[in-house]
Amino acid sequence: MTHGDYDVLVIGAGLAGLRCASLLAAGGRSVRVWESGDTVGGRVRTDTIDGFRCDRGFQVLNPAYPELRKAVDISALRLQAFDPGIAVRDTDRVLEWRHPVRAPGHLPRMLTAGGLNPRDVLSLLRWAAPATRPKALTTAPHDTTVAEALDRSGVRGLPRRVVDRFLAGVVLDDHGSTSNAFALLLVRMFVLGVPGLPADGMAALPRLLAAPIFDRIDVNRTVSGVVRDGHGWAVTDGEDTVRAPHVVVATDPGTAAALTGCPRPDMNGVVTDWWAAADAPAGPALLWVDGRANRPGPVVNTSVISRAAPSYAPADSHLIAASALLDAGRRAPSESVVRAHAAEILGADGSRWTPVTRHVITDALPVQPPPLRTRRSVRTPEGLWVCGDHRDTASIQGALVSGRRVAEAIGRHG
Repeated sequence: MTHGDYDVLVIGAGLAGLRCASLLAAGGRSVRVWESGDTVGGRVRTDTIDGFRCDRGFQVLNPAYPELRKAVDISALRLQAFDPGIAVRDTDRVLEWRHPVRAPGHLPRMLTAGGLNPRDVLSLLRWAAPATRPKALTTAPHDTTVAEALDRSGVRGLPRRVVDRFLAGVVLDDHGSTSNAFALLLVRMFVLGVPGLPADGMAALPRLLAAPIFDRIDVNRTVSGVVRDGHGWAVTDGEDTVRAPHVVVATDPGTAAALTGCPRPDMNGVVTDWWAAADAPAGPALLWVDGRANRPGPVVNTSVISRAAPSYAPADSHLIAASALLDAGRRAPSESVVRAHAAEILGADGSRWTPVTRHVITDALPVQPPPLRTRRSVRTPEGLWVCGDHRDTASIQGALVSGRRVAEAIGRHG
C-alpha cells in the first residue's frame, strides 16, 4: 500500500521530533510523524502503577530552559517544584545547601554549620563564574573535563564530593569526564530556575508538544527502510510506504545511526528504583546526595518525590525514588543495594518500603565530552535530516533546540 506524498515525514515522536513537526505544521507544511512506540515521548515516559507516577529514569523539568518556554505553555504542565537546593548526607549530620538567592535566609547557617568555609565558597565561585557568560561557554576553545576544571579551581573535600555526585546524577557520569562547559551551562539553569515535576508526570511534556499535531501522528510504526526515490525518499514499515521530499530521523541515537549511517554516539545509562512508603522520611523536599568520603553504595541521588510532587502518589502513601549509574558492563546494582543506600542517605528504615517499579535505561543520555559541541550537523551527506539531543546538548533543552534547527533548515531549503 502506498500513501500520498507529504512534504515531510518525521520518524520518531520524542521531544525533538515533536518540536520539529509542530513547527513545520505551523509553517504550512504537510507533515506526518511515524512513531515506533505506542505513544509519544521517546525517552520521556511516565508509568502509572497503582496510583503512583513513575517517570522512566528519574527526570526533572527545569522551567529556565529557554527553548522549553518557546515550545510550550509551561503553566499548562502545573509544575510542582522541589525546594531550591540540595540535601547532603554527611558523616554525622544532614546539611542543607539552599539556593542563596531564592532562600537567602539559609545563607548564614550554610556558612556556619553547612560544611562550607570561606575558602570553599571562593573555590566554588571560581569554578562556577564562567556560567555567567553562556555564549563564551559554547565557544570556549579550551574546554576541559569537569574533574580538571574543579581541580584547577581548588574545589576539594566535601564541596568536591557534593558537586561530583550532584553532577553524576544529572549527566550520568561519575568519572568527571564530561565537558566542563556543558556542566556549567546546566549549573546556570539550576541557578535561574527551580526544577519540578508536572502534575501528570514527565509524559505530560511530550503530550503537550503533540497536541497541535495529534492527528498527524501514527504510532506503532517501526521503520524498516529509508531509500532514495527520485528527488525525495521512500520510507516503509514493511506494510505501508510514504514518500516525501524531506525525511527527518528523530529517533533514539542508536536507531538514528542504523537508519542514516551516522556514527552512533556513546551513551550513559541509569537505573531508577521507585518505592511506596506509608510514612515519608523526615526532611525537606530536596534532592539528596551522599557527601561522605566513603559512601556505602551506588546511589547518585534520591528524594521523597511525593513531598515535592504530591500528585505522584495516592493520598495515603508516599513515593521515594533513587538513581544509580550502570557499571562498565552496563549492569545495574541490585534493588536491595540501591534501597539500602537510599535509606541511609535519607535516614530512614528502607525495610518498610514496597517496590513499585524499576527502570533500567541503558541508553539514557549521550556522552558529552570536551570540547563542547552544541551544534552538530543536522543533515547527512545523502540528504536525510537528523535531530535529537545527540545533535546539540544531552538535555531536554538540546532535544528541543535540535528539533527547531531542523524545522528552520527545511524551511530555508524549500
